[in-house]
Amino acid sequence: MTKVLENKKAIVTGANQGLGLEIAKRYLLAGASVCICARNEGKLAHAKQHLEAFLGAGQEILSVGADVSRSEDVDDVVRRAGDRFGRIDILVNNAGIYGPKGTVDDVDWQEWARAMEINLNGSVLMCRAVLPHMKRQRKGKIVQLSGGGATKPLPRLSAYAVSKAAVVRFAETLAEEVREYNIDVNAIAPGSLNTRMLQEILEAGPAAVGKEFYDGAVEQAERGGTPLQKGADLAVFLASSLSDGITGKLIAAVWDPWLSLGEHKEDLQSSDIYTLRRILPKDRGKKWGSDQ
Repeated sequence: MTKVLENKKAIVTGANQGLGLEIAKRYLLAGASVCICARNEGKLAHAKQHLEAFLGAGQEILSVGADVSRSEDVDDVVRRAGDRFGRIDILVNNAGIYGPKGTVDDVDWQEWARAMEINLNGSVLMCRAVLPHMKRQRKGKIVQLSGGGATKPLPRLSAYAVSKAAVVRFAETLAEEVREYNIDVNAIAPGSLNTRMLQEILEAGPAAVGKEFYDGAVEQAERGGTPLQKGADLAVFLASSLSDGITGKLIAAVWDPWLSLGEHKEDLQSSDIYTLRRILPKDRGKKWGSDQ
């Protein structure tokens, strides 16, 4: 991999396994120094040891145990990363959970609220903590992990779907707030990944998540799912200068031509391409409804 992130300093949350770990690895290969954080400190220590094999000259890796839904933990991560690296150029909000599985009137409310705390509040807290650094630099990149829950209903996984849709709209909104500081904020749909979250669905069974979703998970497990590298490579692109000026978008690692998006910046900046929006009757060829 070319060193498109050479000398950059990044924080990656939820980086002790799965996609977060792969993103941290690809960032190291691209030349960045990386701070990884996660709640499970045992797995985090193993992840740091694994990532040390990819360190190049002048690069560093820092690991900090943290729960991103706790403001004091978030502040500690950002303070320690800032002290160690001297600056923070990139934030990847990867930490997330499925939350409770079942109908909204039947699941445990505390578990539902906990999923929102981690998936949504955790992302917002991390952004709040790094933005002063990026604003001082007048430059930064924020990458938010989203997914299918943001763009379609997920019955029996309501906390996950709601939080991911909210995360995308937050990214779109934050992108406008920080545009004048040259801070790009984007969300990634990484594809159907064979990670611990898929295993959760298989263990929950069709009674909890619905037969259609469960059958899809079984099929995904059998065929292998989307390689982690696809989402991680998009995360590298969105953290690099190659994506400067691309902001407020939800980009699919598998389906969108993201490597060539630099050629379409004008179209992206002046349109609602790759954003959440309301579908009007005319968008589907219908004559009825508003003409506005």
